[in-house]
Order: sequence, then structure tokens, then C-alpha cells
Amino acid sequence: MKQITKNKKRLTGYIAGFIASLIMTVICVGVLSSVEAYATYDIPEPAVTTEQTTAPVETTVPYETPVTDGDNEGLLGLLALNDNNGTLDLVILITILTLAPSVLLMFTCFTRIIIVFSLLRNAMGTQTVPPNQVMVGLAFFLTLFIMSPVLSEINEVAYKPYKAGELTTIEACQAATDPLKEFMLKQTETDSLEFFCEISGEEFVTGEDAMKISFKTVTPAFILSEIKKAFTIGFLIFIPFLIIDIVVSSLLMSMGMIMLPPATISLPFKILMFVLVDGWQLLVGSLIAGFNV
Repeated sequence: MKQITKNKKRLTGYIAGFIASLIMTVICVGVLSSVEAYATYDIPEPAVTTEQTTAPVETTVPYETPVTDGDNEGLLGLLALNDNNGTLDLVILITILTLAPSVLLMFTCFTRIIIVFSLLRNAMGTQTVPPNQVMVGLAFFLTLFIMSPVLSEINEVAYKPYKAGELTTIEACQAATDPLKEFMLKQTETDSLEFFCEISGEEFVTGEDAMKISFKTVTPAFILSEIKKAFTIGFLIFIPFLIIDIVVSSLLMSMGMIMLPPATISLPFKILMFVLVDGWQLLVGSLIAGFNV
């Protein structure tokens, strides 16, 4: 019953967040439409008398939408906004920026870390300790620590040339995907990559030639591999805590204390064992060493 109530509250929060995002999008569209209508409003020109000289009329060159080749088509092409559909481009750009943080986290080691932390909390039986904010914050900073070499390489090959004017926005984004793809390929299992290559119809290659595989194929293979590894680690974490639960349950049954919940007795022993073996440092160190950076 508590789990159903918790799920209802969570669903209500998701719906409220979606409605708030929708309202903000509608407000932005309305404001943009008002500004655009005001900008296109023709101000009447004062009457010109015969004594005034006629000023030369300057002709304005209409804005031409930059033409992109086939490789630049897609979401990156939205960065080249034009005056014909500026309202629609703004809505799409706001949507992309809203989803960008969660999408970018899927390209990093954040997925494996947060799943392992969640399974650890369930194995110990502490449903709300540590809180979600603490776990997400720790997973985020561990992600920055692990991904620091990749981020430094992206800064050197993409961001600095872009700031110096040597690369365009699209070229900088494409240059930034190479170090990220290399990191993802190191963590991706061969079976998962071959599976998605077979579905997408691309040629499956390994080694240095694996960089030829498209980013859209590498990404789901990487995420699936991270989830599989996280569940494998979670299974190994569950074993010692499960043994403690079995021992405590057997002792309570032998003593005839059937009405006493075993979780109430086993929880302190789980926490004590985890503290004595320095579980957090051991787990974090294993996670960091598990990434091939």
C-alpha cells in the first residue's frame, strides 16, 4: 500500500512538472509572437514637404537560410535559426535544451553508478537512506571525476578551436563526439554493439575501425551495456546482505519469534558489516577502476 501511494505521488509530480514545462513553453511562444508582431508593425512615415529633399532608399537584402550538406542535417541544423519559422525553432530549441542534461548524462558513466547505488540501498533495506539528492550528487561528481580525461580532450579538440573561431558550431559538435564515442566504445560490450549494428544494418567492426560506426548505433549499445554491468554488480552486492537475512530469519524461527520481522533485526547487522569493511570506499573504488579511461 505504501509503495502504491509513493508511486501515485511520483506520478503526480511527473504530471505537474510536464504541465509546468508546457505552460512555460506556451508563455515563451506568446511572448515571442508579441515581439515579432511589434517588430513587423509598420510605423507611418511623416509627410514629406516640397522643401525637403528625398533621401535615397536603402534596399535590404533578405536573410538567406544557410545551406547545410547532408552530414549536417538533423538537430544541429536547428542552431541556424531563420526569420521564417523562428517561433517553431525557438520551441524546438527550448525542448532540446530542457532534455539536454538528462541526455548528456546517458553518454557518461552516470547510468552505471546511480543504478549500483540504488541497488545497494535496496540490498541494505534502507529505502530512503541515503536520500536521493545525496546519491545523485555523489554519482554526478564521480562522473565528473571519471570523465575528466574525456572532458579535457573535448576541450582541446572542440571548445578551444571553436572559441578561437577556427571551427563552426556544427564542426565543433562533431569534433566533440569523437572522444566521447571512443570512451563509449571502450565500455560497450561486443555482443550489444553487434546486436545494434545488425538492427541498424551497419557493418560490425572492432578495434580501431569501430570508430566508423555511427553515434546513433553506439549510444544505445553503450547504455544497454552499462545497465547490464550495473545489474551484475548489484547481484554481487546483494549476496552478503542476503546471507545476513537468511541467518537472522533462521535464528528467529528457531527461537519461535515468528511475529518479529527479520528485517528489523538484520538491518543493524547489515549497516555494521558495511561500515567495518569500509563499504563505500570499496564500492566507489571498484566502480572507478571498472571504467577503461
